[in-house]
Amino acid sequence: MTPPFNTPPAQPQPANTAGKKRRAALFPLRLFSIDHRIIGIQYLVLALISVVIGTVLSLLMRIHLVWPDWHLPLHGPILPEDYLALVTIHGTIMLFFVLTTAPQAGFGNLILPAQIGARSMAFPALNAASFWLTAAALLTLLSSTFVPGGAAISGWTAYPPLSAVASAGPGQALGMDLWLASIALFAIASTASSINTLTTIVRNRCHGMTWERLPLTVWGWFTAALLSIIAFSVLLAAILLLFCDRHAGTSFFLPTGDLVNGILHQGGNGSPLLWLHLFWFFGHPEVYIAILPGMGLTSMLLANFSHRKVFAYRTMILTTLLIGLLGILLWGHHMFVAGLNPFASSAFSISTMAIALPAAAKVLSWLATTWRSRPSYKTPMLFALGFVSLFLTGGLTGPILAQPILDEYLHNTFFVVAHFHLIMAMAGIFGLYAATYYWFPLLTATRQHPGRLLSEPLGHLHFWCTLVGAYAVFLPMHLTGLAGEPRHYAQLTGIPGPGGSLSPAGALLSHTLPLNRFITYAAIFLATAQLVFLFNLVRSLRKGDFASSNPWQATTLEWHPSMNPFTALAASDTPEMSVHRAPCHYQSNRSEVSFLPQWEPVPLALDEIEDATDTKPE
Repeated sequence: MTPPFNTPPAQPQPANTAGKKRRAALFPLRLFSIDHRIIGIQYLVLALISVVIGTVLSLLMRIHLVWPDWHLPLHGPILPEDYLALVTIHGTIMLFFVLTTAPQAGFGNLILPAQIGARSMAFPALNAASFWLTAAALLTLLSSTFVPGGAAISGWTAYPPLSAVASAGPGQALGMDLWLASIALFAIASTASSINTLTTIVRNRCHGMTWERLPLTVWGWFTAALLSIIAFSVLLAAILLLFCDRHAGTSFFLPTGDLVNGILHQGGNGSPLLWLHLFWFFGHPEVYIAILPGMGLTSMLLANFSHRKVFAYRTMILTTLLIGLLGILLWGHHMFVAGLNPFASSAFSISTMAIALPAAAKVLSWLATTWRSRPSYKTPMLFALGFVSLFLTGGLTGPILAQPILDEYLHNTFFVVAHFHLIMAMAGIFGLYAATYYWFPLLTATRQHPGRLLSEPLGHLHFWCTLVGAYAVFLPMHLTGLAGEPRHYAQLTGIPGPGGSLSPAGALLSHTLPLNRFITYAAIFLATAQLVFLFNLVRSLRKGDFASSNPWQATTLEWHPSMNPFTALAASDTPEMSVHRAPCHYQSNRSEVSFLPQWEPVPLALDEIEDATDTKPE
């Protein structure tokens, strides 16, 4: 057996001045590099910038809901159109440029080739082009804030007919065009990146890396890439049709005789329902594009830190593919209130509840993997457990929203906001944090020095504050949603009614104000807790402890010495990578833990014993 820990590398020698000048001269070249590691880090930096912007926008929304008369410095009062623009840009940034970009493109570029024993992505130039298209998409979106009329106010769903008419109101002219251009660029970039991911997995696997030996993280990236190619292609087509409605005189989504802002639009027989079908055919798979990589990583981390094999490994592969297949067939449950016939509603309701079966199988595997183990509660393990907790909590409300009769009341209320923020946003963010703490030594390793570790005390503080803050923000939103609070109201009080008195709607929403104050305070606490992570990140980049070549006793190929820039040999001296078994081969007793990496050759008899080891908990 391999000893429990590898020998830590020697401390690096300070780099000489000539080397520093040479690296400074090469900086522009590295900025436009086609190296997958550099591109992965660029994606992560872009996602970090995006999440900071998105978080600030969400805090402005929460503050305005509770204190509607508050004046934004250098701006003045937040008008209803300003609030809707905040909602639109926040949702777009978080969904596309954080939850899609970071796990799939960021960590996918950084880790995926190493996990399958490849030296690079299949199409390096296309890989770099995908990143710069994504960066251009983000800049295009942010620029819409500064154009005449302001940013788009249609939400990240951009429902027509209002989004199809440039004269519909503020934010629907140039701001809406820039929003469409941004999402079109992102769709092209994501499709190209997904093609690259699939080709790399199919063609570039090293010797012995069969499909059944792929880590579950790779299966998550593989399934998410399949969904991305299908879903983003449909979204791009829908955006082109909407752009034609706005500027080419077509009527794909505009019905005959539609009166918008006092202007009667005649001709054409389009339907806004066509946009709903096309958009949600993309929109629901997008949930799994964001969450599947986190599911795969969680499975691997629970096994790693519990020193166990993944329970029912082949079943976990099957459930990943099944979630991807079912996820692309459920778009109609977003349209229960849009006039679907009862048969279609029943079909989408049943299929929505059916996806709970593979999801439940994953949860049972996670529980069985950790049952009666002696786990090591390092920070990556804590965030993996937090992922399981948030995924379960958010998933419990899924079957409720899958019932058409219940969705008619809850649709477009804060109940839905709480549901998808827990199961996708917060669970996805916890998966990203788990990946960052776990792979930070690989992210920071260079030829001059080994990788560094993030601080464990700060990591534990960050985890507990984030977990408590997440539940404090989103659990009460279920109650405000049940009380009928709608999603896109810019103000909860002061809604005038007949005779100058408050309307019934205004009186209803005023009762949720105390709970909304608590949610706002919790949101400020949650955002503040992320400063602990940023401090830990900046500090550890310069002063973090140096990591050994395999600090977590991992069995997957990204921890092989040849995949670490600090310990890698020259390309001509590197032996061909070979895989001998599936990941997560561990044995533990009261005194020690032994692990068998995928690349470690062992006698045939011992390997057969390892393969026959029962994966059930003791």
